[in-house]
Amino acid sequence: ALWCLMMSVTPTRGCLLDLPWEDILVPHILCHLPLQQLLSLQRVSKSFQSLIQLYLANMRCFDSSQIGPAIPRAAFVNLLKDNEVLQQLALQNCSDWLTDRELLPVIGQNHHLHQIQLKGCAQLSRHALVAISLSCPNLRQLSLAHCEWVDSLSLRSLADHCKALEAVDLTACRQLKDEAICYLVQKCSRLKSLSLAVNANVGDAAVEETAKCCPELEHLDLTGCLRVKNDSIRVLAEYCPKLRSLKVKHCHNVAESSLSILRSRGVELDVEPPLQRALVLLQDVVGFAPFINLQI
Repeated sequence: ALWCLMMSVTPTRGCLLDLPWEDILVPHILCHLPLQQLLSLQRVSKSFQSLIQLYLANMRCFDSSQIGPAIPRAAFVNLLKDNEVLQQLALQNCSDWLTDRELLPVIGQNHHLHQIQLKGCAQLSRHALVAISLSCPNLRQLSLAHCEWVDSLSLRSLADHCKALEAVDLTACRQLKDEAICYLVQKCSRLKSLSLAVNANVGDAAVEETAKCCPELEHLDLTGCLRVKNDSIRVLAEYCPKLRSLKVKHCHNVAESSLSILRSRGVELDVEPPLQRALVLLQDVVGFAPFINLQI
């Protein structure tokens, strides 16, 4: 089907390459094809190779998962070497080889990025986050989940230069403590989504400062934050009227006494109320749902 498209775009004589490249092919046709197929097209002819290179140089979104289970280092460097207009960059499948050496040139020449996904990219360093903060003033969404190289100094740089951030994922960034989180939310008050999950160093101070500084907050993930207690959840309920979801599973010091306030407002919680949990446990034990008059 792809070959037919290439060779017979119109009922008259001509082929795909006869259409205007920059005005028609790149923005209106090639953008609808999977990246892996586009790369295969480069092998058809020198003309197609030039066309795909033009497309790659004008690509607004790059997602490494579109290429396959793993993208070679050299391929990544070659694909983005001429691109200066990227807006979205997702590099989930590059953790085995992606280092500052490959990432920093891409970040340095793309100042329009507003979404960056670096989940699990463990071989980067704090210099990557500093480069992002200096090169991407319009950044809106950033995922650094399971990037344990993120430290307080690099996060401060992000907060100082990327004040338009709306979503930040700091899951399992275990170097970060309350002080660093407080600085981030003080500078980035537009945050709507924040994950601090799987960080035993995060406590009430970070949660309370987030609540007071980020009135637009809608989603907060505190999964496994063992130092978070009821008081900060009450502050969250008081200062964040737009909160839609809160994750507190494995937060053993957070009880229903504070969660009930949010539950009554329709906030989605990842823990059931005590009675519901008891019924589920009982059902698991006896193998069927018991008939219980809940009004007794």
